Amino acid sequence: MRVFGRSDIGSVRKMNQDFMYFSKEPVGQLPNLFIVADGMGGHKAGDYASRMSVENFIDYMMKAPPDTPIRVVDDGIHYINELVLEKARQHSELSGMGTTFVAAFIMDQTLYVANVGDSRLYLVDSEIHQVTEDHSYVGAMVRAGEITTDEARHHPDKNIITRAIGASWDIRVDFFEVDLQPGDRILMCSDGLSNMVDDPGLLEIITNTPMEKVTDALIDEAKANGGLDNITAIVIDPFNEEVD
Repeated sequence: MRVFGRSDIGSVRKMNQDFMYFSKEPVGQLPNLFIVADGMGGHKAGDYASRMSVENFIDYMMKAPPDTPIRVVDDGIHYINELVLEKARQHSELSGMGTTFVAAFIMDQTLYVANVGDSRLYLVDSEIHQVTEDHSYVGAMVRAGEITTDEARHHPDKNIITRAIGASWDIRVDFFEVDLQPGDRILMCSDGLSNMVDDPGLLEIITNTPMEKVTDALIDEAKANGGLDNITAIVIDPFNEEVD
């Protein structure tokens, strides 16, 4: 397995509220772990929410009692959701903070994904397939057939999130399973990438760029197209055993 990740402030924002994590080595009961979180909130609150969520999720994974991996991940997401809500309750300057959260791990050639919010995970083979569903206002419109995916990228309400860590005590997490095949690559990203580079553009870069340069190429393209938000990308080649 080879994995590369990078997060960039973008061309407009003054602070990077994205936070990412990846490990090819076991994290608690999980054989590996990959996370992208895109924070939201007032001054520094989004930055705090994303970092706090990822760090406490990892801590929970390391200490969780034995259970099925999916249950452990689900419990961990509920745990960090309560932490974020409680911290926001205790500190008025953090009121309203939240974060998207997409986490994945690979076990026995199967990709397991948990998602809250509109950060994305794609499977890339000869085509590009969005595995996660956006928990957003425009995402719901796309699924209802009211607008196209391209219209969603430019919609004025594209930043309205309908599910996030810290948004509600009653959080719902989406889970997905994908059987992996040799040649597959996985892209995880915040919407600072997916809003700036369309799916054909993502496919072109991931397919034709060496692994060690692919996250740089993705971020450079997003910034060339405006870089209006923070940009985070993790790219995974599950079957490549080449030594970095």
